[in-house]
Amino acid sequence: MTDSQHNLRALGAEAGIPASPDEAVLEKVDNPHTGTAYCVRFTAPEFTSLCPITGQPDFAHLVIDYVPGAHILESKSLKLYLNSFRNHPAFHEDCTVSIAKRIQAEIAPQWLRIGGYWYPRGGIPIDVFYQTDEPPEDAWIPEQKVEAYRGRG
Repeated sequence: MTDSQHNLRALGAEAGIPASPDEAVLEKVDNPHTGTAYCVRFTAPEFTSLCPITGQPDFAHLVIDYVPGAHILESKSLKLYLNSFRNHPAFHEDCTVSIAKRIQAEIAPQWLRIGGYWYPRGGIPIDVFYQTDEPPEDAWIPEQKVEAYRGRG
């Protein structure tokens, strides 16, 4: 077990959903393949938040891709962080970009991209994309391939 694995709080323990994204803790572990350019993908097809004006729920399919640097993101802490948005009022753009910037701040990946494929509000789906820069040339980055809205499923 590495030093970073000893400090994990969520993995292997009972952990409730944080009350807000600000209270959520994103955890990281040492990258076991530092120096190798590889892509990690997290998909959250049932992401929810609240409209900051109406208070109605908003739903999205998130796809998060990153090429790790010295650390990788611990998946249970990411799940709890993403779930903390379910009672959080924010516009689609704010949720998507805030998630990317938080991951970037916590693990400093070589490269990061997020696609926020939001279900229609008022008949218009809103898709939000953020990318840090160009991906490393030696990393295979698959397309996200989330269908344009036609029921998204």
